[in-house]
Amino acid sequence: MEHTYVLWVLPMSTPEILEDLKNDIVSLDFDRVVRDAHRAVDAGIDPLRAIVEGMAAGMDVVGEKFERGEYFLSDLVVAGAVMKEGLAIITPHLTEGWARRLGTVVMATVEGDYHDIGKNIVTTLLLARGFEVIDLGTDVPTATIVDAVRQQAPHIVGLSALITVTMPKMGEVIAALADAGLRDRVKVIVGGTPVTDDFATAIGADHRAADAVEGVAQCVAWMTPLRER
Repeated sequence: MEHTYVLWVLPMSTPEILEDLKNDIVSLDFDRVVRDAHRAVDAGIDPLRAIVEGMAAGMDVVGEKFERGEYFLSDLVVAGAVMKEGLAIITPHLTEGWARRLGTVVMATVEGDYHDIGKNIVTTLLLARGFEVIDLGTDVPTATIVDAVRQQAPHIVGLSALITVTMPKMGEVIAALADAGLRDRVKVIVGGTPVTDDFATAIGADHRAADAVEGVAQCVAWMTPLRER
């Protein structure tokens, strides 16, 4: 007598998929982050949750491990590359359907600094909230940032620095914007691990982002009164 067996595969819950995305970043797993990003999309998980509660949460763990000496700089770089793979799948679903932009932001990692993990996370979250983002990349000269502000007329300029020796370049950019008569036209938000509130105040920045989510919330707060006019 023949027997037929049916195998039931229960769908993964949202918390499980988010936890998998988080672990994919921590374990530096390119293949799994692609798989789980697709799973998140297929499961209808809010793309912003997939990024913030999944991959960005994983990056937080990676950062903590780096601070404790458990991970090295090379691990940070790889983790950022893994997250980019996941973002490539999630990001298109964030930006679909935005008929009206909330505002325009020019983003750059200042000259001499090649770190882009934090900047990329902020850029993705800004896109999620409806901003148009002009990402100038890393190691961006002051003149290039000023030219972008002159040509693109953004509402906000976001500057990132992850190493102490490049932090003064943030002040240089703000001073150059003032010299060009552009400073009063934009809000300047600065961020990065070594950047403090006191430093941001000293160089004339409008705000220092404590983290990516808080920084994006500040950008939204700046733009909301303009949208309500």
